[in-house]
Amino acid sequence: MQKHKCGWCLGDALYEAYHDLEWGVPVKDDATIFEFLILETFQAGLSWITILKKRENFRKAFDRFDYKKIAKYNEAKIESLLQDEGVVRNKLKVHATVSNAVAFMQVQKEFGSFSDYIWGFVNGKPIKNKVEHYKEAPANTEISDALSKDLKKRGFKFVGSTVVYAHMQATGMVNDHEVECFRYHEV
Repeated sequence: MQKHKCGWCLGDALYEAYHDLEWGVPVKDDATIFEFLILETFQAGLSWITILKKRENFRKAFDRFDYKKIAKYNEAKIESLLQDEGVVRNKLKVHATVSNAVAFMQVQKEFGSFSDYIWGFVNGKPIKNKVEHYKEAPANTEISDALSKDLKKRGFKFVGSTVVYAHMQATGMVNDHEVECFRYHEV
């Protein structure tokens, strides 16, 4: 018998694997949080499947999302990224990735870890919503609005409330699996 899955992932093996193994799993590791944050910022205005298909290329091009290295990228490195067909070649988003890496490390200095900072917005534990159908899940909430505003104040770019909410879903700060989905109670 096939397990029920969230409707948004059905029909694409890559999407289903991401759903089954990663989406909504609480992430407290700074390196992984940074990867998701950058991928979400590149996703703004595009479909998530587009980013997933390019994920390995992003990892290679962006030094496996090593924020310490990314923070030091110079114009030559940025220009090479803008020529890389394996990633989304958006000049503003590439520049934002560098400035976001710098801001990320500043948050780490202030809070001890980026995880402590970001999870503080949900009191350290996932919000478990009761989504019947994935289209009922919100695009943003008061919490994502507040987090977005705070990130922007700290110098982050491409972190509007919708991007931030998608990040919260991806990293398990919010459980928006459909209540009938086999992952709802697992994550």
